[in-house]
Amino acid sequence: MKGYLYIFRCSDGSYYTGSTIDLDKRMIEHQEVKGANHTKKRLPVELFYVEEYLRIDSAFYGKTN
Repeated sequence: MKGYLYIFRCSDGSYYTGSTIDLDKRMIEHQEVKGANHTKKRLPVELFYVEEYLRIDSAFYGKTN
């Protein structure tokens, strides 16, 4: 299953890194205060960087193999 590694830039200038199989859904969850505690306190967040992987476990660990 395809996966994504993403980095959000938070309103206070900090960054949050995560992985998901549905990037659009995950972005909405973070914006609707359903994401990580770090982002809940630092809304809004914006997508800063994303990488697509063939497998979600590869995205989680940031591995290409």
